Amino acid sequence: MEYRLTYDTLLADLHQAWFDARRHKRRKSYQQRFEARAEANLQALALELWERSYEPRPSSCFIITDPKKREVFAAEFRDRIVHHLYYNYTHQMLERTFIQDTYSCLRRRGTHYGISRLERHIRRESRNYTVPCYVLKMDIKGYFMHISRQRLLDITLRQLQRMGGHRVTTGLPGTWRERVDMDFVEYLTRLIILLNPIEGCRRRGTLLDWWGLPPSKSLFCSDEGCGLPIGNLTSQLFSNVYLNELDQYVKRTLKVRHYGRYVDDFYIVSSDRQWLHSLQRPMAEFLQSQLGLTVNASKTVICDVRQGVEFLGAYLKPCRRYVSTVSLNRMRKKIPTLRQTEDPEQLRSRLNSFLGILSHYRSYRLRKEMFYGLRHVYRHGHYLQGMTKYVLKTHPGPP
Repeated sequence: MEYRLTYDTLLADLHQAWFDARRHKRRKSYQQRFEARAEANLQALALELWERSYEPRPSSCFIITDPKKREVFAAEFRDRIVHHLYYNYTHQMLERTFIQDTYSCLRRRGTHYGISRLERHIRRESRNYTVPCYVLKMDIKGYFMHISRQRLLDITLRQLQRMGGHRVTTGLPGTWRERVDMDFVEYLTRLIILLNPIEGCRRRGTLLDWWGLPPSKSLFCSDEGCGLPIGNLTSQLFSNVYLNELDQYVKRTLKVRHYGRYVDDFYIVSSDRQWLHSLQRPMAEFLQSQLGLTVNASKTVICDVRQGVEFLGAYLKPCRRYVSTVSLNRMRKKIPTLRQTEDPEQLRSRLNSFLGILSHYRSYRLRKEMFYGLRHVYRHGHYLQGMTKYVLKTHPGPP
């Protein structure tokens, strides 16, 4: 017997989705406006979803420059609640289809996990750095902007139907359900995926903000029916669903053992350099024919692990890790902004964010170079003196 969602259950699930959506956003004006009439707003949203009359509102579009120039689409807060609702219903079903070496936007499988897995693959293939070993690194050109929404819909619905009989939790504390309402989930899937994000969107800033942004990085230059907005929770989930097709092809058809992927950056580790060269063409053809994606030839490279491999902000060399030059330059560029920081707690938060990154690498000299002089420069010197012992610790991590 199929499970059918009731209005009361939907309203309770929306409450949980609202709690998830407002996390770290409590002070935002749009969240406070929603919270002022939270019960009425949630009831109205639940009624729209229940009657299948819900329509997403236009997004806001703007440009960010840190860490690199990107075009971001921010959905209305009520639509973000719906995204969290959908995520709570589906993420466990979809994530069960992923391979272990899918790293992005998954619980306990972030950047540091991805770095550790690459290091593990290298150690196994090189027999703990005793034989020559190479890493093939590949990247997809303008990934989010070239995702075919119809293909994504077909792939997602196929995976959901395949996993629909499995037991899943809904994200609600202490709640376990045999199933979710698959008809309702399919309705939300079509609604979210097929939405054209540029339709009626509001630009924040001026057109000059878009100057210098490559056409392959903008949804306004994407082909008809292509592109997912960077910034939505569901886009992160769907990006993994879409490239899971590549993961399965590489593991099952090409029989690659040492493979991993973080969003659109993926690698293969092997001691046979010629074999790595031979894999480039079939992978590029699969991406083009099955997913409509193009490999970025300028970022395709085969690295010798003895000379170092850069991945996810880390630079891996035999038996040690360093911070990549790109990440290090980004931190050095931000340090002068600490001069304007008046709040000691905010200053500590910013310093801890830098130290948290550096704690994963061999960075004693870097920490000494970058932070030791701060106690003599900044007006909160008395506060920073207390942190100096943590900055110069040889073991990882601030307090």
